[in-house]
Amino acid sequence: MIIQRPMYYPAANSDRLLHIYLPDDYESSSERYPVMYFFDGHNLFYDSWATYGTCWGLKDFLDHWEKKMIIVGMECSHKDQERIAEYCPYQKHFFREKTNGKGKETFRWITEEIKPMIDRDYRTWSHREATGIGGSSMGGLMSMYGIIRYNHVFSKAACLSSGIFWNCSSFRKDLKEVTLSPDTRIYMGWGEAEAGKAAHNGDPEWDTREARATRKFEKELQGKGSRTYVYFQKDGRHCEADWAKQVPIFMDWLWIQP
Repeated sequence: MIIQRPMYYPAANSDRLLHIYLPDDYESSSERYPVMYFFDGHNLFYDSWATYGTCWGLKDFLDHWEKKMIIVGMECSHKDQERIAEYCPYQKHFFREKTNGKGKETFRWITEEIKPMIDRDYRTWSHREATGIGGSSMGGLMSMYGIIRYNHVFSKAACLSSGIFWNCSSFRKDLKEVTLSPDTRIYMGWGEAEAGKAAHNGDPEWDTREARATRKFEKELQGKGSRTYVYFQKDGRHCEADWAKQVPIFMDWLWIQP
């Protein structure tokens, strides 16, 4: 069951649509559920809702998965470059233009308004051990920022195609200023077609700029006590169709595997 409800987003003085997945037996049970929050919520469940006509197939996956949970997909703005600003916690240049990132405001919105509403209106387990965050591309960047800076809220993060190479210095600065709980789990995935060329005909899984940056940052996350899972997607592209293929991998590792 998918519920759609608007939520006021103060940073842009306008509403953003939430796509909330509830297990099929939600209405007939008294069970409580863990919650995972995803960016680009319109791309999660149905092809007809997805920006480019292909979704992650997350509803079909969850309907047959062994663990029942609530998913909150947070839709972004679709006007011009507003999504980039909403999903960037840093001051950066994209497409040679400076972006005044609103990502910090977005996370205050998530943690101070959306999560309290979800915990109030639905039967959730609200503690951090039962709360995760996830996304791809700019949503992956935000998920990495969130698991580092809001580790007291989120214990799990799926960070797909986060551009570690381009953002590692910012992530590293954030990481130096925090302590991560030892039960933190961080999934980092990237595709071969988006990772740059392997040097000297090397192995693209290990010898591209994204591979090197991701594996180096993985060690730094582990040094802070976090558990990590690095996934290289052979022939993987920067698109919903290929991110969908990673859903069973990161969901099982974040929520099922010991």
